[in-house]
Amino acid sequence: MTFDLTSSLILSVPELALALSAMALLMVGVFSGERANTTVTGLSVAVLLAAIVWIVVFPAQGEAFGGAFINDPFARFMKLLTLVGAAVTLIMSVGFAKAERFDKFEYPVLIMLSTLGMMLMISANDMLSLYMGLELQSLALYVVAAINRDSLRATEAGLKYFVLGALSSGMLLYGITLVYGFTGNTGFEAIAAALSGGERQLGLVFGLVFVLAGLAFKISAVPFHMWTPDVYEGAPTPVTAFFAAAPKMAAMALLVRVVMGAFEPIAFDWQQIIVFISIASMLLGAFAAIGQRNIKRLMAYSSISHMGYALVGLSANSPEGVRGVVIYMLIYLAMTLGTFAFILAMRRNETNVEQIDDLAGLSATNPMMATIMTILMFSLAGIPPLAGFWAKWYVFLAAINAQLYWLAVIGVLASVVGAYYYLRIIKVMWFDESVGAFQPMAGELRFVLGLSGAFVLFYVFFGGPVGRLAEAAAMTFF
Repeated sequence: MTFDLTSSLILSVPELALALSAMALLMVGVFSGERANTTVTGLSVAVLLAAIVWIVVFPAQGEAFGGAFINDPFARFMKLLTLVGAAVTLIMSVGFAKAERFDKFEYPVLIMLSTLGMMLMISANDMLSLYMGLELQSLALYVVAAINRDSLRATEAGLKYFVLGALSSGMLLYGITLVYGFTGNTGFEAIAAALSGGERQLGLVFGLVFVLAGLAFKISAVPFHMWTPDVYEGAPTPVTAFFAAAPKMAAMALLVRVVMGAFEPIAFDWQQIIVFISIASMLLGAFAAIGQRNIKRLMAYSSISHMGYALVGLSANSPEGVRGVVIYMLIYLAMTLGTFAFILAMRRNETNVEQIDDLAGLSATNPMMATIMTILMFSLAGIPPLAGFWAKWYVFLAAINAQLYWLAVIGVLASVVGAYYYLRIIKVMWFDESVGAFQPMAGELRFVLGLSGAFVLFYVFFGGPVGRLAEAAAMTFF
């Protein structure tokens, strides 16, 4: 037992580091008061970066805690994406939090606890560890959404997210109970073994539907997307950036692990659900964003459509499909972080502006900022040879090879429609009359925006090694 516990603890060192650091930093903040805000934020970023280094340098593999926790190439890859998303959004929030006066020490601690929940989700190998990780992530996110208590919009966003999140958690838990009732197991491997042993029952399919509905809520997939535009618009912009980045990585990884692990023997059933969610997300994200005037709401609908594109790869139920999902999430993370660095830099008269019309004539006042944003918008639209094109290429190719031709066609048509609102932003920046310059961009935002732009622009030169890493991650399930 001692040896088993020791090996389990070694496998979960990054998670333990985040948990212990979050509790220690909470104590530092409580006893030091507002003086500790900057220190706690800096130490939180350091812990997240240390976790990244540990995962890269010491790539542990195996099962822990009686099979409830698993570490494999797929988990490591997706954990790295999640940690990068959390660390970068925390760095980007420093200047904004001071300017808007919500630089509280609780904010980085909640981000760390939420990230801990995401890492547990990614490594979940049991329905109970899945639910515990999901709830740890969600409870912290509910508070983070409403962290700016002086803002009516932020409070409303937090309340909406809490109410709908509680509903989705109930659906997920009900689905888990049905799966347990019909298989007698909660472990993914045991569920898969029970399903492959005989004929699947209707009640089990209902359980599968409820589980997928609960997970679809976390990635903002249609028809469980209703919280996304309001929460994206109402929450403070750094919080919105966090919502758009790290939680999406973890929830998509968990969705892949659940369907490719526990429910692989009934692939025909879950493929139909994933295909429907994918088509609905792509189409709603493409058409609903056309009329948006607030750039954060537009990014919410953009996020919904991009999750739909990623699910195209999962629908293929093949190694190259999972590889496509992994590559898509990596490129989506880079594009999202860069775009939100730009949105955070949209400040005029000491106030953040969020309307697309506020970008008018940006090319005249800050041509470099406008150029990088143009690259990011072209990439989000899927214009070759930028990174966003290759993201869609891999998932559509996987769908075609799986003979899901009509799904790939719908995806391409949705991309054409979606290109309209990305091109409209470019048109406003380059061809409309200037409405005044933005304030000088903070150093950390300039760094993130520049790095994201470079990644998207030059992805074609290092896409090979990324593809090989993604393929190694995907082969975990095959």
